[in-house]
Amino acid sequence: MFPWRGTWTTPGHLTPLSDDYGFSRGQPIDRYYIESFLGSHAQDIRGHVLEFGDDSYTRLFGGDRVACADVMNRFGDSPQTTIVGDLTDAPHVAANTFDCIICTQVLQYLYELRPAIATLHRILKPEGVILVTVPGVAHKSCREDMEKWGDCWRFTRLSMKRLFQEVFGSDHARVESRGNVLAASAFLQGLAVEDLLPTDLEFNDPEYEVSIAVWARK
Repeated sequence: MFPWRGTWTTPGHLTPLSDDYGFSRGQPIDRYYIESFLGSHAQDIRGHVLEFGDDSYTRLFGGDRVACADVMNRFGDSPQTTIVGDLTDAPHVAANTFDCIICTQVLQYLYELRPAIATLHRILKPEGVILVTVPGVAHKSCREDMEKWGDCWRFTRLSMKRLFQEVFGSDHARVESRGNVLAASAFLQGLAVEDLLPTDLEFNDPEYEVSIAVWARK
């Protein structure tokens, strides 16, 4: 059923089975954890929502709770972009604007993290919620993304806790991680969700943080 088992970890296997995060084989393993996190907080995706890149998660998890959706990108070359700007310096985005911000796999591309998190806090409405995911165990971005965006950081629960609690407060920011040594190894090899058993993905070992997620309220 899973022909890769017992072969992909053999000595001498020095290159991954795929180099596109597993997209060519199915759903990337980190996306499984990201979407599980967003699904568990779907009720927070409501009102005026901001997402980065496109609005796919806003539509998937927000449904009819979403009254208005914006998409922010550093460059204006995406047809879904409604706000062009850099989170580290975005004075043109008004304060207290969004009920929810979905910020998945964005912060690793920003060298100046504290100004970016301060912007996220500023543009949230009071009582607004931000849902953030960042990579823990992961390989570098593909060459095209590296050339366009850069790829600066990998994170831990501790680093994300400190970064967000110093802005949102210790009572208003919660951090979790998902993964285990098998899921982490499989992700690095370019395997996909379809290559693993459900139990392989659901077992959580905090020593192997594939995906790190933050829920924070202003």
